[in-house]
Amino acid sequence: MNDQELQLLTERISKEYFQKPFRHKAYFNPRLRTTGGRYILSTHNIDINKSYLDQLGREELIGIIKHELCHYHLHLEGRGYQHKDKDFRLLLEQVGAPRFCSALPDRPKRKAAKVIAYTCSGCGQLYKRRRSINTSKYVCGKCRGRLVKSGEIKAD
Repeated sequence: MNDQELQLLTERISKEYFQKPFRHKAYFNPRLRTTGGRYILSTHNIDINKSYLDQLGREELIGIIKHELCHYHLHLEGRGYQHKDKDFRLLLEQVGAPRFCSALPDRPKRKAAKVIAYTCSGCGQLYKRRRSINTSKYVCGKCRGRLVKSGEIKAD
């Protein structure tokens, strides 16, 4: 599928499910990585991540287009178009659009962040931090004892 076919599909879905025309542009954006699609407020255009079509198929693509058209039509009508708005949630339900797109199967999993453990030399209180701290500047919050780095823990 190319941009022209995507444009025609978007216009057809808009007429069929919303009974309103789609008068702007819909196109594949190769820079999108973490989302299925995006409605751009300033231009009213819709960007779509082609990876979703390639990996999850046409039905997933149609769901993403419906979702973005909900943003589009509500924004143009001056109604609540954000995910938190009641108007948006009701329209999603009416047209059968997903609230979130599925995860891509080939997307690499995030590696677990390291956690650094510090122990108080006075009372033995354990502190876990994702970022290292300056042990000459910070002390234990309980007894004001000196903190000692006790190692790194692999977080879940």
